[in-house]
Amino acid sequence: MANPNRPTSIRPLTSGREIREYEPALDGVGLTVAVVMSRFNQDIGEGLLSACTSELTRLGVAEGAITVASVPGALEIPLALQTMARTARYDALIALGAVIRGETYHFEIVANDSCRALMELQLANEVPVANGVLTCEDDDQALARMHQKGIDCARAAIEMANLLRLVREDTR
Repeated sequence: MANPNRPTSIRPLTSGREIREYEPALDGVGLTVAVVMSRFNQDIGEGLLSACTSELTRLGVAEGAITVASVPGALEIPLALQTMARTARYDALIALGAVIRGETYHFEIVANDSCRALMELQLANEVPVANGVLTCEDDDQALARMHQKGIDCARAAIEMANLLRLVREDTR
């Protein structure tokens, strides 16, 4: 029996019409994923990573198909992911970390520039990047969000990798 999460075809959006729909697929079998985690706010980063890798494997990504690297902070994540993207070995990339507001403007710089760089990275390299860099007011907010955000990033990475594969293979 076919796996209902695997993108095996594109179905008509409505019966008898020419519009086709790419359906979301959360099957990670055969996908390769790279994860880069910031060590700044390390406890939160490790919580994000644990939830993310658990969800990746639950969705079928083989442990041997997951690569994890750590970097000093959120501003270093895009460079590491860009280097990984350029190897063409990964179907999806995931950024994990936490930027927590302090008493200075530095929070805004790090939050804005890391997010912008991740967006530019995925557009330039045509590899999906799931942004799991939390931007929170305090540690309690980050701790409350880390588990679900790690799961959400794993799901987004797999769904986008499958979507791009379908679009690229569509011979319509």
